[in-house]
Amino acid sequence: MTTAEPTVTDLALPTAQRAESPAKRRQRYSAGVLIILAGALLLFFLFSTQGSARFALSNAFDAVQLPTLAVPGFATVAVCGVLCLLAGVGYLIKLPGRWPTVAGAVGGLTFVIGFLAWAAAGRDLPFPVSNQFAGTLTVATPLIFGALCGVLCERAGVVNVSIEGQFLVAAFAAAIVGSVTGSVPAALFAAVLAGMAMAALLALFAIKYLVNQVVLGVVLNLLAIGITGFLFDQLVEPASAEFNSAPVLEKIAIPGLSSIPFFGPVLFEQTILAYLAGVSVLVVWFVLFKTSWGLRIRSVGEHPKAADTVGISVIGVRWSAVLAGGVFAGLGGAFFTLSATGAFSKELTVGNGFIALAALIMGRWHPGWGAIMALFFGFVTQMASQMQSLSTPVPSQFLLMLPYLATVIAVAGLVGRVRAPAADGLPYEK
Repeated sequence: MTTAEPTVTDLALPTAQRAESPAKRRQRYSAGVLIILAGALLLFFLFSTQGSARFALSNAFDAVQLPTLAVPGFATVAVCGVLCLLAGVGYLIKLPGRWPTVAGAVGGLTFVIGFLAWAAAGRDLPFPVSNQFAGTLTVATPLIFGALCGVLCERAGVVNVSIEGQFLVAAFAAAIVGSVTGSVPAALFAAVLAGMAMAALLALFAIKYLVNQVVLGVVLNLLAIGITGFLFDQLVEPASAEFNSAPVLEKIAIPGLSSIPFFGPVLFEQTILAYLAGVSVLVVWFVLFKTSWGLRIRSVGEHPKAADTVGISVIGVRWSAVLAGGVFAGLGGAFFTLSATGAFSKELTVGNGFIALAALIMGRWHPGWGAIMALFFGFVTQMASQMQSLSTPVPSQFLLMLPYLATVIAVAGLVGRVRAPAADGLPYEK
């Protein structure tokens, strides 16, 4: 009985599988160096770490009070710093299989734990863990909606830099209509219409008149700032009691689930927009990857000429995708008005539309990964807020810029090179 000799292709396959592109190599090097620097920073923090670090698993209003964990601050920061360094080295030397992913996860997790242990060590108040995670979901809610808006637009081949403007106009509409009617559903409906109106402007000039889509997005953002600012000065501010006192969303506790210790108040005691954000991620994923309309959206975003050849209306599909994205942008904009004060102020969205755009890119134009990146930004933002309450030695100005710095570092070093849909930003003409 004879055995077949391996072919040239068979011999070359393992080598080809092990090959690493230059872009992937640069991403690995940059990510490994960043993780090593994070570990070195934790070891530097040892010089200012003393006392125990306490972490409160429940807040003062929870029905079930969980114990407060206390860990030695110096030892925790030291162990996390060493593990972070080892994870960075492991990522840098290209461990086989899935070990690089494990090393990256260990590096990120140990840095967060070590950083929080340093921040909480020796403080009068414990670090509120439950508030941290609940606040993460709250901050991430509009970012998830914005990322989903961008996913639908850019998967269809239309670059959407105007998410910030859509947020702003939707927040203004929600404030006006909510104040006049006193109805939360009416305010949400008005915000959706405003988001779709801005999306229609984007589609009109990008798809029909073939305007440069990046420049168009910047112009639409400036238009939104100008319109909302002018109307606020002329209409809203002189009669704020009548036009700027919208109802505030109340948290909805899911019976049974909300009483689960720790996880209940965090996950199942949120506003309707938070629940809608989670459901929307699943809906957009299903639509994009499990329906014929989603297949058409992806096809016109990758190869519009081929899609046109088989009878797909490229213009129609792009219009529908951009308008559908406007629905999610409208819901995200309503959050800023209805979630806390029920009032609108100039430039209320403070750049969150651009952060949603970054989450979209970091998530590689995928609804699920985009939502995870939005949660990442929400976590860092909430952590900066919590650290201010602990009176850490970090300057308040640095804490304010920490979320944006973390986003820049993640986009530049950890994500690496990503490929947008092939026809993203390219106008289509028959």
